[in-house]
Amino acid sequence: MKRMVIVGLALLVLALPLMAAHAFVGPEKCKMCHKVEYTSWQATKHAKAWSSLKPAEQSDAKCNGCHSTNLPTLTGVSCEACHGAGGDYWKMSVMKDQKLAIQNGLVLPTKEVCEKCHNKKSPTFKGFDYEKSKGLVHDVKK
Repeated sequence: MKRMVIVGLALLVLALPLMAAHAFVGPEKCKMCHKVEYTSWQATKHAKAWSSLKPAEQSDAKCNGCHSTNLPTLTGVSCEACHGAGGDYWKMSVMKDQKLAIQNGLVLPTKEVCEKCHNKKSPTFKGFDYEKSKGLVHDVKK
């Protein structure tokens, strides 16, 4: 039994680099190729999510988890809050291959991704209709 625990821990230590989180790159990197979506996003409540909080709320983990992308550097709800940290997929050579981009951290948002924040735990929650909301995040071009 002791040997199994040691082997398990060794495997976990070896696997940690493979499980490392992707780095965040910020919306300016995304803007390089997605100008229309970036410009559209800037006019949304997501882009202004951080500034909508009072100073006391900005230091409250219950608030800043949904009102920021990656504190302290990325405030507001930017691209990577919904699409995953882009450090390993933002380059054109990866983004041209959707399967490769997904393997490198790209998230294609689903209802469940949105409902991580748009749910009854929010003090301002008034219901959430995923189908009606999809086009409001940014101008999705397909």
